[in-house]
Amino acid sequence: MPPASTKASTTPVDADTRLSPGRPGYRRMSFALFAAGVATFALLYSTQALLPAVSAGFGVSASGASWTVSAATGALALCVLPMSALSERFGRRGVMTGSLVVAVVVGLLVPFAPNLEWLVALRAVQGAALAGLPASAMAYLAEEVRPRALVAAIGLFVAGNSIGGMSGRIVTGWVAQLWGWRAALAAVGLLALVCAVVFRLMLPRARHFAPGSLDPRALARTVRTHLADPLLMRLYAIGALFMTVFGAVYTVIGYRLVEAPFSLPQGVVGSIFLVYLVGTVSSAAAGRLVGRMGRRGALYLAVGTTAAGLLVSLSDALAGVLLGLVLITAGFFAGHAVASSSVSRTATTGRAQASALYQSAYYLGSSAGGTLGAVAFHSGGWTGTVLLGLVAVLGVVSITLYGTHSARVRERRFVPAAVRN
Repeated sequence: MPPASTKASTTPVDADTRLSPGRPGYRRMSFALFAAGVATFALLYSTQALLPAVSAGFGVSASGASWTVSAATGALALCVLPMSALSERFGRRGVMTGSLVVAVVVGLLVPFAPNLEWLVALRAVQGAALAGLPASAMAYLAEEVRPRALVAAIGLFVAGNSIGGMSGRIVTGWVAQLWGWRAALAAVGLLALVCAVVFRLMLPRARHFAPGSLDPRALARTVRTHLADPLLMRLYAIGALFMTVFGAVYTVIGYRLVEAPFSLPQGVVGSIFLVYLVGTVSSAAAGRLVGRMGRRGALYLAVGTTAAGLLVSLSDALAGVLLGLVLITAGFFAGHAVASSSVSRTATTGRAQASALYQSAYYLGSSAGGTLGAVAFHSGGWTGTVLLGLVAVLGVVSITLYGTHSARVRERRFVPAAVRN
């Protein structure tokens, strides 16, 4: 009989120490990043459902109040790439923790802003701080989670994002109706504080992070390479244009619904953001759409759905407006899912920077959409906002058609004439 030690040595040993379902730390990691996602998007869009109340409180127009959203998303867009570089040097966990701490502290100060200028400035600082979360979370998961469990782990983080964005708007709507918009912002700050504490206590220490060099020249070379890629540039533009539509619609929809003929209370307006749940379904279905229709076919379907929603939302019936929002939301999330996933497949090197550039374009689109949508609403009412959205949708169609034409030209160049004939 062989000795016990020999028998033990023949037992397969799993040398992969990365996290996966059923292993110690995986559930803690998932819950921690879910909490981080909730805090990030609750803070980032905390004023969006409150814009009519902010306008009334400071005596400013919709375009002025919209800067409380655009400043945060614009600052995040500008800081995503630098934050991704910092996380390469100093670690994902530390950058995420520092980002959340700063954002929460600012969030607790935001309710005390004495005027619109201070509120916009604080929101810009908050957006810059929050850039450390999307810049680091995906890299942390890629390093610490086994490949076969990575999609599920990322799905939980994205679910935290969507639930945070939705719940933050709903909470602010109802709290503002009862106690005012400043109390609503304070409630979001406290919610984010709880999430930040949970995140720090639950997130396991990084075991597979290897610090990289903080070389600006190498980063600049990688960025130039991505910006010189025509397909990546088209995907960045598509993401920005989709988000322009979405940012414009959801920045000013509150103004439309609190006015006649709807005259809805603030709490009900905040609850409109439950429509975000439609986006969760459509983004999950995007993969199946690409499998059946191809990337461009899925984009055309997303664009058509978004355009139909914009037109339906012109209705003076509340049911028509809600149906329009459902279609806009479904189309946006499907298009965003197709474009963002295509970035990862297209970039063969520097994927973290390629994704960061997409996020920059995405949030710049959100910032532009919020500001331009408010200006359009101030000038032409909801019809003006819809026209802005349709122009952005036309831009997506034009870019996608150009991509289709370019692909066909490339195919003709590489297919011999005898084969084509």
